[in-house]
Formats: sequence, structure tokens, C-alpha cells
Amino acid sequence: MFASTKSSTLSPLFSFPPTSAPSFPKFMNFLPIKQPSSPGYSALGSSNPRRTLSVSCTSPSQHASQRSSIQGGEAFFRGVLESMQSVYLNRNPTAKAILDLVHSVDNNSLCYDHLAFRTFGVHGYGIDSMASFFLDYGYIQQEELRFPAKKLRALWFSPPADSRASIGSGINGPLPRIFISELLVDQMSPQTQEVIRKYTESSGDGKKYAALASSLGHLTWDKPLYSEFQQLASESEYAAWTLVNGYALNHVTISTHRLKTHLKDIKKLNQFIEHSGFRLNSEGGVLKVSPDGLLLQSSTVADSRSFQFSDGKTESVPCSYIEFAERLVLSQYKNLPDTEVKEFHRRDGFEVASADKIFESTSKEQLSRVGS
Repeated sequence: MFASTKSSTLSPLFSFPPTSAPSFPKFMNFLPIKQPSSPGYSALGSSNPRRTLSVSCTSPSQHASQRSSIQGGEAFFRGVLESMQSVYLNRNPTAKAILDLVHSVDNNSLCYDHLAFRTFGVHGYGIDSMASFFLDYGYIQQEELRFPAKKLRALWFSPPADSRASIGSGINGPLPRIFISELLVDQMSPQTQEVIRKYTESSGDGKKYAALASSLGHLTWDKPLYSEFQQLASESEYAAWTLVNGYALNHVTISTHRLKTHLKDIKKLNQFIEHSGFRLNSEGGVLKVSPDGLLLQSSTVADSRSFQFSDGKTESVPCSYIEFAERLVLSQYKNLPDTEVKEFHRRDGFEVASADKIFESTSKEQLSRVGS
């Protein structure tokens, strides 16, 4: 039903420490400092209580003790993200090959702009099930985005301010934004609702372990029948993807403007990726540009993997992809020297129209283009 992506023969130049024994540099204190939204973006639900980590400093010795505890928490948090990434890279050779490729150009240090997850908005299996993990570690809820045609909604979450100064690459670098979407199940057909409710209900308390499921690469529900996958795919490819991939990372996004070479220009990066033999999502054009012209995005077409359904049938299903994002400097900071520009000087948030087209990276139409 879905075409397979060409496998890459590139050597693994971009490698990650094994998840069983991750090595972490000494990071700055991981404190959830609530910060104002960027110009033009207002946070939703600011009146709601948030899960945060707090430090009450009453003496130097107490402060040192609490700082150590927070750093230990950050190492655990990044370890979970690294396990999620490991599952993602093992299942998606294109993403691994591109990370290796970009890294190989003058030893580029890679930073992630955001990580994205998909969920079912029913029985507590929606956005909240995955968001709770990030909120517990100091992330701040930001805007809601709506996608009426796809019957989706999404929220994104900004990382604690302190984490943005971290030194490192990938998961060991500045913590990424988190983008979590959910299918509005109640708006689907009775047949599709029945399938989704069947598996989420049979999962018991699986919604409590979304982050664990993602880091292990396991579904919290049983494998579906192939006919059920087809039913969902006929109405919502997003629903079909979530049924067989669950809480697995849907994509990671390279922050292109943080690259140190000419590839920091996303147009040049796109050319480089395509000239290297990879296909980019062409929905709405390869380059997706926000109306203000300050957020530029592109993505590859998703890989596919073999999946054995509960009836014994084995078929190719869409997996994940990799995205690229360049955030330009806001107009009020355009006169700042390049050496003084920080992440908060740049365009923040997400754009509905662009995200809507990025979702198509896992669509049958885009996957069928691979190898054509």
C-alpha cells in the first residue's frame, strides 16, 4: 500500500552514544523559568497550574544540593529523549543518513528545533498523555493550532530557558521545542471511531506510559488487523500512521540557522539533500514559508517499514521523516550583529498552513513518489 524509501549507502558519520550507557556533558541548571512568549505569540492556558521543577535557595549548601539533584533529573530526561531518538534512527535509515551527511560537512554540530509526536484524542490518549512528561520537566505550553480539514489539533511546548544554553549536538544540545498533535476522534466516521476506541480501550492505563512507550518503541495497545489499518487509512492517513506507530517520534527537526556552514541557509540545505539522492516533501512546494516570511520549513518523505498485523499479514507501512527549519531574526532585532543574535531574537512558534503540508510527509501520495 505504501512504497518503500530508497535505502542509503552513506557511512554512519553522525553517531550517538548507546542508550544503555549515555554520556552527558555537564549542563547548566535545568530550571523551568517561565518566560514571556515571543512577539506576536500569546501562550494559551496561562491561568492553568503547570507542572514545574522549583528550587528554593536558602543557603549555599542547600543550593548546591538541589542543583545536583536537578542536574541528575536532566540527565534522566535527556536519556529518555535519547532512547526515543534511538528507536527513531533504527526505524528510519533516511533520517540517520541525513544526520550523518549534514554532520560530515565541516563537522557540523546539529541542534534540534523540535520533536513531534502524534496521538489519538480519545480516552486520555491525546496530547495530554505525552505532554505530561515534558511539563514535569519544566516545559511551558504555548499556542494551539487547528487543522480542520485533517480533523487535528496540536499544541507546542517551549523548553526551559536555561536549557537553550546547553552545549552539544542533537539530544545533547539545546533542548528542542515539542510539537504534539491529536486526531479529533469524535469527528471521524463511526467505523473509524470504533477501531480507534477498540485499541485505546484495550490498552488499559497505557496512556500513563506514553513517554515510556516512545522510548521503547512499543505500542501500548495490541497490533491491529490489516483490514482495520486499511479502514483508518481510507479516511485519515494520520489515524492509520498512529495506529501502527503509536507514540513513536514522528519526526525530528534540524535547526538549520544553527549550522556553522553554508548549509545554514535552508535553500542550500534542500539542494544539498536532493543532490545527495533524497526526496523532499513536495506538497505545497518543497520550501514552506510562513506569511511573515520568517519561518522556513522543509522535510523528507517518510521511510517505510515492514509491519506484521495481528492476522499474520505483513505489509509496508509509513514510518517517520526528518524536517528542517530556519527561523529568521525578528524585525525589531534585524540590526543586531550576527554574533549577538540569540534564539529568542528569532521567529518562534509554528505556522498552521506550513505544518499542514509537513503532515503530508507520511502520506501515500508522497511515499509513492519515492524512486519515481
